[in-house]
Amino acid sequence: MANEPSANTRTLSGPARWLLLALAGVCILLGVIGIVLPVMPTVPFLLVAAWAASRSSPRLHRWLHTHPRFGHLLLDWEEFGVVPRSGKWIATVMMSASAATLLMVAPQKWMLAAIGLVAAMAALLYWLWRRPEHRPPTI
Repeated sequence: MANEPSANTRTLSGPARWLLLALAGVCILLGVIGIVLPVMPTVPFLLVAAWAASRSSPRLHRWLHTHPRFGHLLLDWEEFGVVPRSGKWIATVMMSASAATLLMVAPQKWMLAAIGLVAAMAALLYWLWRRPEHRPPTI
């Protein structure tokens, strides 16, 4: 039973599964790059990788969920929408630095678009800070 493909993988065509598997692989690679490169996010890429793997490769999906470094974070997100406070602070600092840089270097003719991007970042941060920080207590 553990080796059976999930319902999602059975309904996908071969090319669709391979495309999702490739997406998962690219996102894992970008997430690893994000670990060492401070301007590159890690978590969003790993979330996309987990999503793509859940539809294309039960084995890769299981590996992501059992990974000792980030497996519990993925499970907390998928099950309860949990974002740890440290992740919220890192996202806030990085987006704030990105917004400030964008507003300083954007040409005048692109300023309206830059302000729109900063507003989108603010909305995303508002949403992010409303996410729970811990799993709900079990009874």
